[in-house]
Amino acid sequence: MAGRSIGNWVQRGRLHRVHRGVYAVGHPPLRPIDRAAAAVLACGPRAALSHGSAMTLWGLWKRWDLPFEVTVTTERKPAGIRAHRCSTLLRRDVSIVEGILVTSMPRTLLDMAPRLRHRSLVRFINDGRRAKMMTLDALAEIAHRCPTHPGAPLLKAQADNPQNPTRSSGEDAFPSFCHRYGLPIPQINVSVHGYEVDAYFEAEKLVVELDGWPYHNDRHSFETDRERDATMLMYGIATIRITYDRLEIDPDREAARLHMILEDRRRLLAGAAP
Repeated sequence: MAGRSIGNWVQRGRLHRVHRGVYAVGHPPLRPIDRAAAAVLACGPRAALSHGSAMTLWGLWKRWDLPFEVTVTTERKPAGIRAHRCSTLLRRDVSIVEGILVTSMPRTLLDMAPRLRHRSLVRFINDGRRAKMMTLDALAEIAHRCPTHPGAPLLKAQADNPQNPTRSSGEDAFPSFCHRYGLPIPQINVSVHGYEVDAYFEAEKLVVELDGWPYHNDRHSFETDRERDATMLMYGIATIRITYDRLEIDPDREAARLHMILEDRRRLLAGAAP
């Protein structure tokens, strides 16, 4: 009887079939997020939106790729959905976002790490940390718990190298730039005399600001940058500014100049010591 009623409602346009056993009331789902929710329902209990679809729901991506991806704990694989079989999903591995069951951000990044470029993975990890949606401890825990997963060593490498979360891809790349050219590894995004600075060479008392035009193209940023530089100088800390373009276009020149500046700072500070 229920099946006949559903059939009648479908014929009358009151229900619209989205997947087998999943119907929309009144009209077909128009928004991608509604179709994503339907995909999870079609995959049965304990299914969760995952992989690329979870990246979008968490706000790490700005696009919805098709087909929707769902992690399932059964053999169910509905047509039109990319289902990923998993023997079990622990409670800590799932969350609810916009009313949709979705893999947690650490679990999502575990699944996606093998697909992502290193730079992109680092950026997504830092975005999640700055938004306080996950921690390095959570990444380390899931990498340890799923050691045979192809994403585990990639997450472990990030969890084992703790730094304050960065704000941009330029900040992501700067420690690697320093390592490649034999420079000291600075502290990233640390507080110095009340200001968060991009990079700080503490021994040389040198701040490096990694300037990108999108972050410094308004009057407020213009004024704040100069206020911070003056405060640093008051405490004997020099500030230099390196643009992302200069790091990309002529890294050899930037590295050589930074070596010279750091050496000059060491001589200056040694001469000032009592």
